[in-house]
Amino acid sequence: MVTKKFHLRNTTEALQLFGQQDEHLRGIEERFGVQIFGRGEVLSIRGAPRKVEQALETLHTMRDRLVTPASRPVQLYPLPVEGEEGKVKGGTAAASHPSREGSGDVVYTTITGKAIRPQTPHQHQYVKAIQTHDMVIAIGPAGTGKTFLAVACGLAALKTGRVTRIVLTRPVVEAGEKLGFLPGDFYEKVNPYLKPLYDAFYGMLGPERFRLWRDEETVEIVPLAYMRGRTLDDAFIILDEAQNTTPEQMKMFLTRLGIGSQTVITGDITQIDLEDKRLSGLVQLPDILMGIPDITFVRFAEEDVVRHGLVKQIIRAYEAWEKQQG
Repeated sequence: MVTKKFHLRNTTEALQLFGQQDEHLRGIEERFGVQIFGRGEVLSIRGAPRKVEQALETLHTMRDRLVTPASRPVQLYPLPVEGEEGKVKGGTAAASHPSREGSGDVVYTTITGKAIRPQTPHQHQYVKAIQTHDMVIAIGPAGTGKTFLAVACGLAALKTGRVTRIVLTRPVVEAGEKLGFLPGDFYEKVNPYLKPLYDAFYGMLGPERFRLWRDEETVEIVPLAYMRGRTLDDAFIILDEAQNTTPEQMKMFLTRLGIGSQTVITGDITQIDLEDKRLSGLVQLPDILMGIPDITFVRFAEEDVVRHGLVKQIIRAYEAWEKQQG
């Protein structure tokens, strides 16, 4: 059993969230099997960890609806349950996903209240593709937001109940130092390879909620080798650093897709760490998969880089140097 706190902003918000005779709070208690206590401007939610998180997410969603303009009808509670809206059933095509559309261009709002939005035309195209396709393959240079926006879209899908978990994976490529010679157990050895994925979640969820969801496997981050033999249903699956997969690994990953799931594949074909760069599974994908209706490719370019301004200049310099080398 755990207890989480929800801080109310003011009395007006409290009255709206509680409903007449606290009917909204009672509805949340019955739906998730939790207990909600109020003291001053703080609500305490007690119950099983996953159920408490779901109740907390519901309160945050209800709060978001309070700011909807008065001219629009608002259903504050009960919120839709799985299977009524926002939940994709089966590996359906793009036309069957109207509920993937977001409100405006905000993809996700972080725990600190920061709104995550696409910043460039290609990023807008990318988010739109994720919202309307079962498989999206994003190729482009570092710093273009490929992984970051995919994580945000995954969290948005989890929040609405369209998926029940997020699975992130990436190949572990030994760059000059064998894993067997590194200190620690397996997870300590692969942690440096998976750290960039952790960073994205820390920024959006905060460390406490991320650790809770990771422990419950609501968010699962694993090396690609651990995907073999699995079928992932009702999941938002992200393959990061896909340029470092072999063709065999890529085929294995693509066939993990289960009912109600979708996949985002990201990579940079200019940063292949395989000994034979021609054997990258990502490089071959356009020739193999182009033309399948619910698979779409999004290509990022130098102008999509949203990191420090020097990154664009560095990418440009390397491209010029590589052309000179023939």
